[in-house]
Amino acid sequence: MTSKAFSAIGIFVCSVFLASSLSAQSVTLRYGQIPSSIKTVSAVQFVIGQRKGLFEREGIQLNLLPIEGGADNMMVALNDGKVDITRTATPYLIQSVLKGSDGVAVAGETATPIYSLIVKPEIKSFADLKGKTVGLSLAVDTISISTRKLMAMNGVKEAEFKVKELVGTPARSECLRKGECDAVPLGQPEDLLLMAQGYRRLGVSTDAMPDFQFIVSAVRKSWAEKNNDAVVRYVRGLAAAFRFMRDPANRDEVVKMAVDTTGSSDAIARQTLSLYFEPERGVVPKQAEIDMKGLRQVLQVMAEAGELHPPLPAAERFVDLQYLRAAGLMK
Repeated sequence: MTSKAFSAIGIFVCSVFLASSLSAQSVTLRYGQIPSSIKTVSAVQFVIGQRKGLFEREGIQLNLLPIEGGADNMMVALNDGKVDITRTATPYLIQSVLKGSDGVAVAGETATPIYSLIVKPEIKSFADLKGKTVGLSLAVDTISISTRKLMAMNGVKEAEFKVKELVGTPARSECLRKGECDAVPLGQPEDLLLMAQGYRRLGVSTDAMPDFQFIVSAVRKSWAEKNNDAVVRYVRGLAAAFRFMRDPANRDEVVKMAVDTTGSSDAIARQTLSLYFEPERGVVPKQAEIDMKGLRQVLQVMAEAGELHPPLPAAERFVDLQYLRAAGLMK
């Protein structure tokens, strides 16, 4: 037998050994999903991670569990041990920790989101919103805070419009379609879909809040300390999914996965990705990093909205960067 044949056999044996070793060490993690975001572009990284085997390559089987009851229940499910990792907006993480939770962010998901203020076709300016009904999320939610700031920047004070609380983009979109709301903040692709139907965009959230850390993957610190290796492998798989999503060479494949996830058209999916990346707007992390400057901005905005009171806690209280560092993703 030739040396090349021996070499080929050796490579094959090693790959089989490594595959079997990885399978033996495979860990199932329960990941809590916000139901209203499952069919949005902000869930595409998990579709990528699953379809391209990026989590499996790390020995992670990700069990995606919708947590009913709205975004404010994500930290409740984590604190109760119903999930190992949860997707959560940073204000909910901050509030939960200040109430005694040992939750911490271990990876970044959506950094600076772009929410469009979509209005009825007959509304031509911000001034037209005076006396009208605006569908917002809960008061603590950054979607609500950024919309209020955007409206105030454009001359519409809090007392000059009515608020209808609606958690989740689908609920707000439906309120506008039914005519029960005159304006609502919407993410992608819902904003683009409604604009294609004649609804108008008055402004975007990044006009009011350009630097943010909106969505993170959070864990209980006590659980993560006992499952250190699994957390490192999870963030490594998530980072690989973001890198794949951002690579222009993968655009057609990512568009297909965005269409499958959101149910939107190819054109709308391409518009969404162009909005994020052409030019770069900081919506999608480069590799699951947490923007500490953006997290400090969250704390400041919550204080401006009356949700926090000075002295403000340090942003470092709400994160644990050791897992990103162990995965080689942050210094």
